[in-house]
Amino acid sequence: MLRPEDYSEALARADHHARRWLGSVPSRDVGPRASADEAAEAFGGALPETGLDAAETVDLLAGLAEPGLMAMGSGRFYGWVIGGTLPAGLAADWLVSAWDQNAGLRFATPAAAAAEEAAGRWIIDLLGLPAGADVGFATGASMANFSGLAAARWRVLERAGWDVNQRGLSGAPRVRVLVGAERHDTVDMALRLLGLGAPEAVAADSQGRMRPEALGRALEAGTGPAIVVLQAGNIHSGAFDPFAEAITAAREHGAWVHVDGAFGLWAAAAGATRPLVRGMDAADSWGTDAHKNLNVPYDCGIVVCRDVPALRTALGMHADYLVHDPHGDHGPGDPLEKVPELSRRARGMPVWAVLRSLGRSGVESLIEGLVDHAQQLARRIGQLPDAEVLNDVVFSQVCLAFGSDARTEAVAAFLAEDGRAWMSGSRWRGRSVLRISVANWSSGPEDVEASVGAVRDALAATEGL
Repeated sequence: MLRPEDYSEALARADHHARRWLGSVPSRDVGPRASADEAAEAFGGALPETGLDAAETVDLLAGLAEPGLMAMGSGRFYGWVIGGTLPAGLAADWLVSAWDQNAGLRFATPAAAAAEEAAGRWIIDLLGLPAGADVGFATGASMANFSGLAAARWRVLERAGWDVNQRGLSGAPRVRVLVGAERHDTVDMALRLLGLGAPEAVAADSQGRMRPEALGRALEAGTGPAIVVLQAGNIHSGAFDPFAEAITAAREHGAWVHVDGAFGLWAAAAGATRPLVRGMDAADSWGTDAHKNLNVPYDCGIVVCRDVPALRTALGMHADYLVHDPHGDHGPGDPLEKVPELSRRARGMPVWAVLRSLGRSGVESLIEGLVDHAQQLARRIGQLPDAEVLNDVVFSQVCLAFGSDARTEAVAAFLAEDGRAWMSGSRWRGRSVLRISVANWSSGPEDVEASVGAVRDALAATEGL
């Protein structure tokens, strides 16, 4: 029998540790204090013969984990493209775990489905995407892109007279997939999972934007079913492909257009950045990630697809024991028809909570604040001796170099050891770079000051390299 009191002390201890952690984030060093090997030693050993009280287990978990935690919620964390968590999103995520709904079917979990449907409509409205498009909530941008590309694969082969669901890919017409030379590697991964193989790379300009004239030539050089993948937000420069021109070229050759907008799709939600995505709404499918610029807890990718039957046919499943949406293909559809999972948490509820807590103006302020923070960092760090800003800072990404590759790499190593700010190293256009990605809602002027100071000290420590 479930007894509510069985949860009380464990939840109280979890609440205590969560508050303690959140209270430490603004002032603590960003990097973890323990390595993965050290953490593995602490967590490892043989499984004990006897169990441990739930509250004691929570205390033990928190104590073992804390040295190996990265303060990714810090306003001074600029690694990869990782947002923080807004208060409404975190609290909603706790409730999602407590409610423990398997959010695959509208019949079984009506509240979860309704929240996701509402959040989906708000997202379509905010991003200026086609009304009536399907919205699915996947694990992250990788699976959001996979879902959109699965719909694309099904539709372009269906147009060619091939039912991939019934016949598989063996013997099917070859599907050409054209991507920008600087697309994100997760696109290639999704194509591998879909059995489509390596894509054809189309030339990009100095900021990583696909050249539409090169796309037109590449499409002209081949025949058969085609998919074009465009990018909203280059991982290094933050640049956006020229959507209107590229989509026009794709349409002339009957290609499906998918947009990988893991973080950049949110540019459509703010007036200052909306020109970056001009023409993007003419695509067929889009993938993004709410844990990035929207600052929803992890495990929340979003796929939007104009072609509702294609998405549901490519990903949906039917079984006698499942009670499906009685509206069928003409209704809102079951959540399981829009992403590759049957069993999953109600991940759209934190999205609903964040959007409802921010409102339209709050989302716009959030996005514009991230861009302003990135531009401040670029301007301030770019004024330091030997610093070079390598990209046009049009969105939330900044790429820096400090003379030689050796010195740039040494600056990145200094920052990782110093702990005041986390900026990840990378390689871009043949050079070692220090990459800044501003994705956290809490980043403010004091974080700029501390981060610039850390880079200044790194330059002093690496002078002469």
